[in-house]
Amino acid sequence: MSNFSYFNREKITKDLQSTEFDILIIGGGITGAGIALDAASRGMKVALIEKNDFASGTSSKSTKLIHGGLRYLKQFDFWLVKEVGTERAIVHKLAPHLVIPEKMILPLIEGGTYGSWLTSIGLKVYDILASVEGEDKRKMLSKKKALKQEPLLPKKILNGAGYYAEYRTDDARLTLEVLKTALNYNAKIINYVKATEFIYEEKRVVGAKVKDSFSDTTFDVKAKYVVNATGPWVDTLRQTNHSKTGKRLHLTKGVHLVVTHEKLPVKQSVYFDIPDGRMMFAIPRGRVTYFGTTDTNYQQDKDHVKTSLVDATYLISAVNNMFPEINITLNDIQSSWAGLRPLIHEEGKSASELSRKDEIFVSDTELISIAGGKLTGYRKMAERIVDLVAKKYKRRFEKEFEDIKTKELVLSGGTFENFEEVKSYIDAIHNRIAEVGFDEKDAKYLVYNYGKQTDTILQKYDDLSLKMSEEGEQKKMIKAEVLFCIDNEMTCTPNDFFMRRTGRLFFDTHSVILYKEFVLEIFKDIFSWDEKTTVFHQQELEKMLKNATTFE
Repeated sequence: MSNFSYFNREKITKDLQSTEFDILIIGGGITGAGIALDAASRGMKVALIEKNDFASGTSSKSTKLIHGGLRYLKQFDFWLVKEVGTERAIVHKLAPHLVIPEKMILPLIEGGTYGSWLTSIGLKVYDILASVEGEDKRKMLSKKKALKQEPLLPKKILNGAGYYAEYRTDDARLTLEVLKTALNYNAKIINYVKATEFIYEEKRVVGAKVKDSFSDTTFDVKAKYVVNATGPWVDTLRQTNHSKTGKRLHLTKGVHLVVTHEKLPVKQSVYFDIPDGRMMFAIPRGRVTYFGTTDTNYQQDKDHVKTSLVDATYLISAVNNMFPEINITLNDIQSSWAGLRPLIHEEGKSASELSRKDEIFVSDTELISIAGGKLTGYRKMAERIVDLVAKKYKRRFEKEFEDIKTKELVLSGGTFENFEEVKSYIDAIHNRIAEVGFDEKDAKYLVYNYGKQTDTILQKYDDLSLKMSEEGEQKKMIKAEVLFCIDNEMTCTPNDFFMRRTGRLFFDTHSVILYKEFVLEIFKDIFSWDEKTTVFHQQELEKMLKNATTFE
């Protein structure tokens, strides 16, 4: 049994109680994960707790792009463009199976946000700031070439297009692989454990009282420094610490919708104008295309963010407006997700105008909080936090830690030289599974999710083939995935599996509907659930499915 499993929670819990950590991180999204890896790899004793599942907040609800922030050029935010552009290349190098090169087309339309000259200059500046090289450098396309590249674009109002490189990812998988990499440096990491209050000594925060959702037990976790990396919940924890003063968060909601690729058959990602002056993405992914996003102020329940009918009709109308030959209706939507951006409030600025920069707040009691920022910049955000902790540590204890290593640390599952090697590995996996009825998209799904850990899954699949000879190949493969995720990825519920370990809820909703009972039975057997517990998880699964497939 792997160390990172529900069945090892008792041991992890004992370690959390018996150790005084250098740093306790509250929040298991991409920011918390990045801090855990950076701190642990520098030699700090690290604990990380998450009140729900890892990446269950903002870090599974983004546009799922590691992108350079082209739109920030419009705001003359050159520093942000340079940082995230540089980070984009680094994260691709660390996990080329998870951060995948994705060509982006930017149509230039009459009366649109971007004119030809400004776009050409902007993309050139973007290339320079983000150190873009070779094939990834921007090209400007004539109207004719733009239509050849993307025939769905509006012929009547199209003047040409910019063509440049971005990177697509799975935000929840990225978070998970960063956490799994931190385990290699002895970090203690657990989900479904909530910080209920802070522990103080001499007016300093020195830990937190926490509660385990599964065992219902409470215990203390002590640490020299505590970091609040809870995204949209940052101010809630600052309030608990009585330190919500000065700057505050400004939450905005972003919604994405998913349709079959046949319904919106874009040949590559498109970044396009919508009538209200904002910009939007349409991104092909396997057998589907997803599009978004909205950017609206949000002040409701942070734990239950939903896609409204207004959100859905806004996005559908924007897509239909840009692609005249497409006519998407509400009935075409397979799934959706809605997430929150924890931005820093600025008086007089609208949701879309707010900066995406991160900020660090340190309270009088030494609680360190971080908010804002982008998925792409998670590694640099972590570096800033760990640098701050290391500096404070040196002043107080005259102890120094090692230098930052995360620029070179290959993430779990990503032992590839480059993306060419990823493509070769996909071919090898395809050859291996084609004879039992799986296609290239199935091979891509496995490799883009798990990297070389696909070998372990296929070994489980082969073992199951002997035991489940009467079952179909799809069932055997999904069971192999479930077993891998339970053994190695602290997967505790069917929701964890369908939503955050595999992304099936969003990108293959049909498979969730088809296999939900089958997967529930696997969990029931492995976890020895009684009828009451099984019914609870069945209801949670139905609730999640309803949330992703209906609008209010």
